[in-house]
Amino acid sequence: MRRYVAAAFGAFALFATMALTGGPAAAQATIDTTKALGERVLGDPKAPVTIVDYSSMTCPHCARFHTETLPKIKETYIDTGKAKLVFRDFPFDQWALRASMLARCAPPERYFPLLDVLFKGQAQWASAKDQAAALTQIGKLAGLSEATIKACWEDKALADGILNSRLEGQNKDKVESTPTFILSSGSGTTKVEGAQPFEAFAAAIDKLAK
Repeated sequence: MRRYVAAAFGAFALFATMALTGGPAAAQATIDTTKALGERVLGDPKAPVTIVDYSSMTCPHCARFHTETLPKIKETYIDTGKAKLVFRDFPFDQWALRASMLARCAPPERYFPLLDVLFKGQAQWASAKDQAAALTQIGKLAGLSEATIKACWEDKALADGILNSRLEGQNKDKVESTPTFILSSGSGTTKVEGAQPFEAFAAAIDKLAK
């Protein structure tokens, strides 16, 4: 699991928003921020069990969950209408924030496919000499224009919205590391921390589904 120091949150938020917007001279954003910050749900919104996934785009453990465990959860529980997954951004650094913003600037129907590409290619883009160029290339392959990507990264309201979502997860769900999952249904709530194996999620989901 990747942990963070809560005291550093304010400094990171200030740095990140200044870096992404480019300061007072930044170009006016053309992103529909309200739409971009809308809740992203994988599966039937009416599914009885909800899995809230707090992940950072640069967290290797989060990438392992998304590439190895989530496909099994999707096949067994999400595709069958037994559960749904709600993704909540919990960025640890500027590049995690930029990747989160990039995904949210894609059309909603492309959000999870792009998230999948970002996690599968995390080792490459997160360690690239020019991370911005690497992420831009991924965005272009997802159908985003370079102008849209630029506007996305200059959207201070979008950056603030993602950082506020992280702060809400920290305060409301006591998230201290990524990935952290809050599973709930009409019968209760449970927390799963770390990239646990499929069996751990299956046991938690089955218990909540009763």
